[in-house]
Amino acid sequence: MPDQQQLTDKQRLTLGFIQRYIAAHTVPPKLQEIAEGIGISSRGVAHRYVQALVDAGFIKTDSGKHRGIRLLNVNTHNNESILPLLGKIAAGKPIEAIPGEDQIDLRDFFGDNNFAVRVQGDSMIEAGIMDGDTAIIRFCETANDGDIVVALIDETETTLKKFKRSHRGRYIKLIPANKDMEEMVYEASRVRIQGILIGQIRKY
Repeated sequence: MPDQQQLTDKQRLTLGFIQRYIAAHTVPPKLQEIAEGIGISSRGVAHRYVQALVDAGFIKTDSGKHRGIRLLNVNTHNNESILPLLGKIAAGKPIEAIPGEDQIDLRDFFGDNNFAVRVQGDSMIEAGIMDGDTAIIRFCETANDGDIVVALIDETETTLKKFKRSHRGRYIKLIPANKDMEEMVYEASRVRIQGILIGQIRKY
């Protein structure tokens, strides 16, 4: 696992801003937003900090995407039993993701690319996922038909649903596990996978 001690103060500041921005918005920041977020005016300097984080193994970048930064280590806490609680997620109609400041002790689900979200709504109750459950998600950007995924819609809204491709991949179906609710269908370009459900916690 990369060691933050190898980073300069500005590089750590940049990494922290990227992590907080993704937690709050579910999408990565642009270079201009990074520059403003760490209190500098130069996008070029911000780009150098980002490239240093790439070289150190904390993030990767895709120059072909508008927001092309990806965290390689979602869990950056020293305590290996802690997962970051990144916010709440809709299990009904899509809602804007809400940033969280909490952590969850979750030894069995620890992993560098795992994170937690709190479920809201009852659209997944027939899959045993109830309102108020904590869903454990493995960060990834692809899914197979039948996977329960965190899906980002139009770069603004997230939801937890069963994933299915249709019309030879031109469309994505996000299917609730509740017979009283209808599936949602979007053009594939409107949907980006944020992760796959690997477990859940329920507190009584």
